[in-house]
Amino acid sequence: MAETVVAVTAKRGRFLVAEPLFDPGEQISLGGGRRVGVGRIVLLQRRGGKAKVLREIGRPDRAAEVVEALLAENGVRRGFASEVEADAERAAEAAAGVGGERRDLTELATFTVDPASAHDFDDAVSAERSGDGVRIWIHIADVAAHVRPGSALEAEAYRRANSTYVPGSVEPMLPHTLSSAACSLSAGVERLAVTTEMEVSASGEPRSASFYRSVIRSDARMDYDQLDRVFAGREKPDGAIAEPLALAREVAAGISERRRGGALDVSSSEPEFEFDAKGNVVAARAVPQTEAHSLIEMLMVATNERVAELLERKSVPAIYRVHEQPDPERVKRLFEQLAALDLPTPAMPDSLGPTQAGKLAVEASRLVRKEAARRGHGAEAYTSLVLRSLNQARYSEQNLGHAGLGSGAYTHFTSPIRRYPDLVVHRALLSTIGGGEQAPPARGLADVATHCSERERDSAKVERRADDVCASFLLQRELFERGPDARFEGEVSGVVGAGAFVRFGGQLADVYEGFLPARLIGGRERFELDETETMLVGGRDGGVVRFGDPVTVTVERVDAPRGRVDLVPEGVPS
Repeated sequence: MAETVVAVTAKRGRFLVAEPLFDPGEQISLGGGRRVGVGRIVLLQRRGGKAKVLREIGRPDRAAEVVEALLAENGVRRGFASEVEADAERAAEAAAGVGGERRDLTELATFTVDPASAHDFDDAVSAERSGDGVRIWIHIADVAAHVRPGSALEAEAYRRANSTYVPGSVEPMLPHTLSSAACSLSAGVERLAVTTEMEVSASGEPRSASFYRSVIRSDARMDYDQLDRVFAGREKPDGAIAEPLALAREVAAGISERRRGGALDVSSSEPEFEFDAKGNVVAARAVPQTEAHSLIEMLMVATNERVAELLERKSVPAIYRVHEQPDPERVKRLFEQLAALDLPTPAMPDSLGPTQAGKLAVEASRLVRKEAARRGHGAEAYTSLVLRSLNQARYSEQNLGHAGLGSGAYTHFTSPIRRYPDLVVHRALLSTIGGGEQAPPARGLADVATHCSERERDSAKVERRADDVCASFLLQRELFERGPDARFEGEVSGVVGAGAFVRFGGQLADVYEGFLPARLIGGRERFELDETETMLVGGRDGGVVRFGDPVTVTVERVDAPRGRVDLVPEGVPS
């Protein structure tokens, strides 16, 4: 059976061979196929002991080209078949006649907020004062009007199940004709949408919700940094959206306050990389979750809940986003780990069921975050312990609730350009409200949910590994500029028997991570993993390296294409 492999070509005597790029393996003899030079990344088709070159990808010393190779290695298909592209072109033209009656909302002041690099705008917001509350409209791209059941476009969207985002690039679920054009809620153009219209109290309590197909026109496209500048008073918004934006901020703050007691309190940041024209990574920053992010998140969460509640009430076949209550034993283990790190925990009752375990995990997340802020370090490491004690969120044809959000019913509805489950939910909702769509058939929905969950996990692994690759290339650049003995301040982000993982920052980025071997910690001292698996403990003098501890390190080795960094504690010769 033939298999595809990503490798780097090399000369061995008179022969051209290839060596696997990402996972060490035996040299591969090259047979037919395209002619390539030495030191090039290639995609091979291997059968038996020989392989032929399918295509050349690039150079192993350029981050963007290594990321491209990583996508190929993991089967992320670039581009779309001509049949799918043609289907998308036809869909873009024919969508206006799909779905029957639409409400014209083009006169509503409307805005979008997305990352600065985004081209696919799923959602837009409008808001007006209504009595003692706010009427808010959440407009979501009407992808169901473009992607019709049984089409080649539908089959490809299902196969991909989601868009895959890597530094500097995205492989979309839908062709660009739709994802960044006809479906995208771009400013200044009329677009088809599915609108959720909600009456919300000043404190963020939903009073009513209705749903319908619409036509909208966004007045302004904002990015998160811009919106944060507006909130900080350093910039003024476009006049047309100033009041809707202020009202949306009021509503989001009320929703956030109401959710404070029932949802996990976790913070996170996403790395954002900058490339030069040749594909070299030149800078990066960790993008924290700010008020601008929270505004959009709270509005989307409220919308997803309202849709899920309606589908549950009407017993319409759909796909839910579920996060089941944690195993009580895992929460007990979490409390042992937090106690070992001298972190505060809620009181543990004598008997513990899943629901109560979930509530305790939520309370623990708040205490941990507060303590990390007091200590000034450890926030991400401590939070990771809480998250590891929980079940993984997934898709299901059954409503099992969402423990992490404290929601009795939750679904993904607000990103149909980039997630297939959202498209399924759109069809389910529209069938319920007489919007011209048929409900998804109940039979087979379990398989759809499983497939989408698996594809989501696959994409997340590729995205994390791509981040590691880019950070490693950037670290190489920093070491070249600062010298190999440069010192870095960081924190222990994880521990295993062999050593500790360390997140650290430098002059070009604050998103580096590497591995510090236990054999190098403390000279002759032997460090071993303790029973709580939260620290490495020295056998002779009792030295300790714990989750969240500040450390100073130097870099021993960087294997950039594989995203691997080996560290040395300060003071140990490399």
